[in-house]
Amino acid sequence: MKETIIMLLASELAGSLSADDIGRLLEIPPAPEMGDYAFPCFTLARILRKSPVAIAEELRKKIMPDDAFENITAIAGYLNFFVDKNQFAASVLSRVLEDGYGRKQAAVKVVIEFASPNTNKPLHLGHLRNMSIGESVARILQFCGNDVVRTSINNDRGIHICKSMLAYRAVGGGATPQSAGKKPDHFVGDYYVLFSRNAAVDPSWNDRAQHMLRQWEAGDEQVRALWKTMNGWALDGFKQTYDLFGIRFDREYFESDLYTFGKEIVRDGLERGVFSRRDDGATVVDLDAEKLGTKVLLRPDGTAVYIVQDLYLAVLKHDEFACDRSLYVVGNEQDFHFAVLKTILKKLGSPVAGKIHHLSYGMVDLPEGKMKSREGTVVDADDLINETKSLAAEEVARRYRLDDAEIERRSLVIALAAIKYQLLRVDIGKTMLFDPRKAISFEGDTGPYLLYSYARASSIVRKAPAPPSRAVAADGAFNGAEIALLRQLDRFPEAAAFAGDKLSPSIIASYAFGLAQAFNEFYHNSQVIGSDREQFRLQLVAAFRAVMKNCLWLLGIEAIEEM
Repeated sequence: MKETIIMLLASELAGSLSADDIGRLLEIPPAPEMGDYAFPCFTLARILRKSPVAIAEELRKKIMPDDAFENITAIAGYLNFFVDKNQFAASVLSRVLEDGYGRKQAAVKVVIEFASPNTNKPLHLGHLRNMSIGESVARILQFCGNDVVRTSINNDRGIHICKSMLAYRAVGGGATPQSAGKKPDHFVGDYYVLFSRNAAVDPSWNDRAQHMLRQWEAGDEQVRALWKTMNGWALDGFKQTYDLFGIRFDREYFESDLYTFGKEIVRDGLERGVFSRRDDGATVVDLDAEKLGTKVLLRPDGTAVYIVQDLYLAVLKHDEFACDRSLYVVGNEQDFHFAVLKTILKKLGSPVAGKIHHLSYGMVDLPEGKMKSREGTVVDADDLINETKSLAAEEVARRYRLDDAEIERRSLVIALAAIKYQLLRVDIGKTMLFDPRKAISFEGDTGPYLLYSYARASSIVRKAPAPPSRAVAADGAFNGAEIALLRQLDRFPEAAAFAGDKLSPSIIASYAFGLAQAFNEFYHNSQVIGSDREQFRLQLVAAFRAVMKNCLWLLGIEAIEEM
């Protein structure tokens, strides 16, 4: 119906407002008696040099009600549209119950890089936000018709890696994750924390780590062998967490494979005069005109800084996938880094420069305060998942009589829903506070509340005498809760498209919460099975279930039929 209204208004307002402008201005009134849609005429007042009241009245006279509308009124500068409820219900249900509702078709290839951990410690809560955002944005873009490639860069070399290695060589005594009974990435991370504690007492540990890094870069066989073993442990641990969290990558890169190749890009830029060499021998790029200062690319000893690797990887991904867009899910502490990266690529004339987008997100704090890796106060991803799963298991056991295996299965799904939704419901640009106990609540703006609503709808469909018919059974006797749910269902394609345009999972989270609220209001006010309107209401339940399942998928959440 919204599209119909936009077309009618666009026909009358040609030359004054575009269809896109009209779509942005069109509102849903706060109360049903004010109409189903309202078009404010205040923007037109400046264009047509008439009062909004006069414009609204003129449009009302020109746009006569037809079968799609019960009435059109002009009140206080608004043109209010009252849609025909039978047609509206039939239109919404027929579209929702078709396959592919809300999906779009596009021909854009997008590479999205996320997770990208260091191999000296396990994944932590910050990684969970990164992974939740990356996977959800990838799914939203896929739903909007894009061809999406998921990538990650494993930062597997450098001084931080050598710190874990040095501590292990000093005190590890040949222990393994298996012999210690620990998940392998946690095992490696313990030595990183141990290094920091020892270095705080004896600063010579820092010099020894630098020496080990030089040995690694020189190809020392013993150092390389230890590096390969400990990296293998860390990567095995990451894979376990990725699998648990529902994350997969189409392509994984490794810093150790890439770090030398960026130097060729720098040498080329130096020869072309894009970069210059300082008196001390360092190769630099002057970005003063862009207000980014002077950036060192190669140190006086010829070693490269991290951004040189990123220059190469940006070009490599573009060449490998011929992408139209290259997204990076990285925390907002790297805003300056990506501004510099894009500017350097632009100066080099690289076609990828205009395709890069830094999807910058805020940090995650806990009720206890900020996390610190070196002090061992980081909340490990696995520990948080297990803690949240324990809270979910308590709630499931309290509500339902189930065997231990089923409690384990459901509590894991509910815990992951709680974590992912809580990390996605806040706008990604904002720093957020994560509280596991609030996240696991079965009521309010939470992932378990969405799952509970979906499971409730599934239960109704299971108990029905027969599956909902495909033939729409709208009968005109609608109550307010039914219309409110239909309106919310009708908004799904718009919400999905908007989330794709803005690269914003929080738009889907907000929409899904509103949809669940509308469904539960309908459920409490409207008998379904055994009512004289059973078939229509079953279709409405089935429509809700279909759209909510899509919302959960877009958020990376598994839908379950029973809580």
